[in-house]
Amino acid sequence: MAVITISREMGTGAYQVAREVAKKLKYLLVDGAKIAELAPQYGLSPEGAERVDEKPPAYITAEDRLHAAQLKTIELILLECARKGNVILYGRGGQDLLKGLGNVLRVRIVAPFDERVEKFAEREWIDPDLARELIRKNDHQRGGFIHFYFDRDWRDPLGYDLVINTSRLSAGATVDMIVAAARDGRLKEAEADANEVLDGAILCKRVEAELLRSGKVENMHFRITSSEGVVNLSGHVHSDDEKSKAVKTAAKVSGVKRVIDDLHVIGYKPYKE
Repeated sequence: MAVITISREMGTGAYQVAREVAKKLKYLLVDGAKIAELAPQYGLSPEGAERVDEKPPAYITAEDRLHAAQLKTIELILLECARKGNVILYGRGGQDLLKGLGNVLRVRIVAPFDERVEKFAEREWIDPDLARELIRKNDHQRGGFIHFYFDRDWRDPLGYDLVINTSRLSAGATVDMIVAAARDGRLKEAEADANEVLDGAILCKRVEAELLRSGKVENMHFRITSSEGVVNLSGHVHSDDEKSKAVKTAAKVSGVKRVIDDLHVIGYKPYKE
């Protein structure tokens, strides 16, 4: 059956919906807790995963590159879970990470801001003004993550297959709609092609995460593509030494059979104030 991605606004009741959908379909729900559980298998601590989760990265300092490497590792976890099938990817840009795959059902759960504030304040037993501030900041952070990382407005309905307003529909009706859509035969038919694309995406993500983690490439101004275990690095680096290290690092990644080096060396002197 389909891979389901759920994008949500805070205070919409989306998490309970996701849990019920997972229960009905017997799917694995990949949320923050599941990512923290799986993280050590990928060399990422649960604390590291939480620190960077759904937060826009930067690529300036070595610490920024480590941040980016941790985000790439979270993406790798999501991609490998999607490859196994029968999963719900909860948040974390899943709909954009799996863009173009025909077996993915992309769901967006929304509700009016004031109603979200009221429900969140009641659920958490906090002051409505505090709830308003927390939800406002959360919306900016998640929306900023999608905009920075995937260059898309997360409110754009064309990025989803189902957009559900939980102020208008009950949780039960919302769950039933998602379950029915996930069982659409056209999603099943697209699985074979999707798996081939996912295999390539997973290998690229492994290489990208390792290059960032290694610290051997100062600025990643290049693209990584792969096909049947052959990885292509194209773009530019700033020295022959950096080029050699990038190719060698990529070649050592599990699953890489061969590296095609299309990197160009462009020297530069860093600008100083």
